[in-house]
Amino acid sequence: MRIEAYFRQIERIIEACSVIQLSNLTYEKRGTHEGFIRGELYSVDGSTFHLREFVDVEITADRLMYAYQFIDSSKNLVFRYDNTGHHKKLCLSTYPHHKHDGSEDNVIPSAAPDLATVLQEIESLVQLP
Repeated sequence: MRIEAYFRQIERIIEACSVIQLSNLTYEKRGTHEGFIRGELYSVDGSTFHLREFVDVEITADRLMYAYQFIDSSKNLVFRYDNTGHHKKLCLSTYPHHKHDGSEDNVIPSAAPDLATVLQEIESLVQLP
């Protein structure tokens, strides 16, 4: 797959999310198959979703780096998934993938979710007006 096709796929996933009202994303092509996505999505209840992905899509969508962080309208961390290489002892079974659940200090093992799965989790948490 070419990186432009992956960027379009990301846009469609975001458009399908019922609680996202605005987005501010940048897409940076780093080669035929590599790209970087960064930005924020704003939900109808005032919460914010920050995302970063560095991806290589030559064979499959291999997210070399990712962080998905959801902040409520009071600016409190709800969760963050990332694959930063820390917390090895806490998350040995899924290292480097992990989730910060409710606070920076509450780290739990987690498989690497894709964007659609994370947005589904956000939809389950956000109350529609």
